[in-house]
Amino acid sequence: MSLFEKVKTKLIRPSFFFGNNLITLIGSGLTTASAVTLMTFWVMDLIGHRYTNPYLGLIFFFILPAIFIVGLILIPVGIFARRHVLEKAGRIPAIYPELDLNDPVFRRGVGIVLAATVLNVMIVGTASYQGATYMDSARFCGTSCHVMNPQWVAYQQSPHSHVACVQCHIGSGMSAYVAAKVNGTKQVFEVAFDDYPRPITAPLSALRPARTTCEECHNPTRFIGDRLLVLTSFGNDKANTLARTVLVMHLGGRDSLDHSTGIHGAHLNHFTYVATDNTDQKIIEVTATNRDGTTTRYVDSTWKGPVKGVHRVMDCMDCHNQATHIFQTPEQAIDSVMVDGSPNPDLPFVHKEGLKLIQAKYTSQAQAATKIASGLEAYYRTQYPDVWNSKRGQVQSAAKTLVAVYDRNVFPSMKVTWGTYPNNIGHMDFPGCFRCHDGNHVSKSGKVSPNSCSLCHDLLAYDETNPKVIDNLGLTIRASAQ
Repeated sequence: MSLFEKVKTKLIRPSFFFGNNLITLIGSGLTTASAVTLMTFWVMDLIGHRYTNPYLGLIFFFILPAIFIVGLILIPVGIFARRHVLEKAGRIPAIYPELDLNDPVFRRGVGIVLAATVLNVMIVGTASYQGATYMDSARFCGTSCHVMNPQWVAYQQSPHSHVACVQCHIGSGMSAYVAAKVNGTKQVFEVAFDDYPRPITAPLSALRPARTTCEECHNPTRFIGDRLLVLTSFGNDKANTLARTVLVMHLGGRDSLDHSTGIHGAHLNHFTYVATDNTDQKIIEVTATNRDGTTTRYVDSTWKGPVKGVHRVMDCMDCHNQATHIFQTPEQAIDSVMVDGSPNPDLPFVHKEGLKLIQAKYTSQAQAATKIASGLEAYYRTQYPDVWNSKRGQVQSAAKTLVAVYDRNVFPSMKVTWGTYPNNIGHMDFPGCFRCHDGNHVSKSGKVSPNSCSLCHDLLAYDETNPKVIDNLGLTIRASAQ
């Protein structure tokens, strides 16, 4: 007997015979339906019909492929089940119905089965690849899980909004990928059982080191030179008086002669520190490795307890901890939009009233949207009826902007409010630089951790409406607020 005859007699004819059962037919139907749906979606995606709902990605990349595979499994399950039933009843025929390739109907059926098998392999492979790609997308990370909404909103407004989340949070290599998916699975269960932290926190010790993330694009030794920085703020007086502060920031770095200067240059050597908790806001010990290999240990003289806590090797993210997920203070938020003209600084006390409204406590963003808008309108309608009558459009525009400011920074459902996520750049709103350079970190020899202002910046103007230095430099300033 030829090989083909054996395959036909022992496999194909029995499969056709036993495949005539409900389970196998259901499996065939599920496989066919999911396959057609998937292919239709892929064609639509190919010709430019993009989906916007993130849950459609879960359906098309995970649920439908799963149904497809379940259908494939049901086909042999049904065959073996029917065989078992017939065998138990003693009804298995001695000779299965003849399958003749000369029969055009049978030949066409075999061709369809073979073609479907090849197509099934292509569908499963493509779906698996598409699923992995989708799971690596920023939209999947930010929108498939509602608890990440604060981080997703901040990410879209950040300078790194073009960088995929996985480039910083997962990394390269199979071990990093598996670890990330295991952690992701744990988070799925936390969300399913409503047992996730509010707010979401990401201690630096849990993140990948900067040398494998930030330094893939940024070389800290090459930030040579100074940068002119103009900070704009508005007062709480009736005129919302504008004030500008002008700084020359000594970014520094390491030049071609191996000279270290400025902020980056001072931190290029090896530092370790001990913080009291995972927020790294209270640093009680810093150990600096000097260029000659010796070390200097600075301890906070105001700390009376034992020097123990979270140990960490300092890198870029200890200062640039909000490089992507940026949350503003209320003053920064309202100043930044007033620079753009809405709220219009011509509206009396709009800075003061705006701050009061966006800092009030609300149970949800929806409630905040209603009360911020009605509150600002009521203020001008009762306190400044002339302004309300003549500039109603500006007031309503200001209200919409304030709501948008609130929605970018405050998420009551996740217990994220103003100041929840400190920003360690600078030292005006959070300890930042002063976590180490506060004048209290002292070595055994009495050496104080450097805290001279001029090491990092020179102050050219402070809270001036029209700083003369700007005119002297011949600059036209449209400064951002910080």
